[in-house]
Amino acid sequence: MSYYPVFLNIKGKKCVVFGGGEVALHKVTSLLDNGARVKIVSPVICSDLSRLAETGAVQEVKREYRDGDLRGVFLAIAATDNWKTNLEITVEARRRGCLVNTVDDADHSDFILPSCLRRGDITIAVSTSGKSPALARKLRHKLEKEIGNEYASLIGLVAAVREEMKKQGIKINRNTWQEALDIEWLLTLLKSGDTLGAKAAIMGKLLAIQDYSNVS
Repeated sequence: MSYYPVFLNIKGKKCVVFGGGEVALHKVTSLLDNGARVKIVSPVICSDLSRLAETGAVQEVKREYRDGDLRGVFLAIAATDNWKTNLEITVEARRRGCLVNTVDDADHSDFILPSCLRRGDITIAVSTSGKSPALARKLRHKLEKEIGNEYASLIGLVAAVREEMKKQGIKINRNTWQEALDIEWLLTLLKSGDTLGAKAAIMGKLLAIQDYSNVS
């Protein structure tokens, strides 16, 4: 199966996780990290999920799944230990046009969840199309060693330069950006604390390339 890679905006959207174990906890945490309104439906809920409910971070419903639980829901995750219940959840989700992920069952899922690496506003998602989540995690760990927290500073710097160029009415095409972003040199400057130098380096190179293109 071939998947269409996409990043969803779930901020403020109603999402439901069915199941109350460690797998459900992982899914709930990820949803909360991305701003979703989360409800948990399960007769038994682990202590960490209970604490989230006590703080008001999530809504807790201690019972089995019932038809109608997905009314008005944007996204659902079926993480119960009962395959029949998970299938019933999938059937209702399809009926209501709700996106659904059934844990460890790609055939009954609208989407699968990749292994993600985050560095500030940079998100790198690794997927094996559901073939081997363990390998996806392994690849993510490898990338974590290669892509450090300095990349979070880099994206902030590039965004600031981009905004400043816009304010000055200077239009930079994508090819010029690609040529101007000498990542290794910029990271060296940022690691040494020379943020202003890094900013000047990007702007200088952008303008130099732009001027040369105009002359050519």
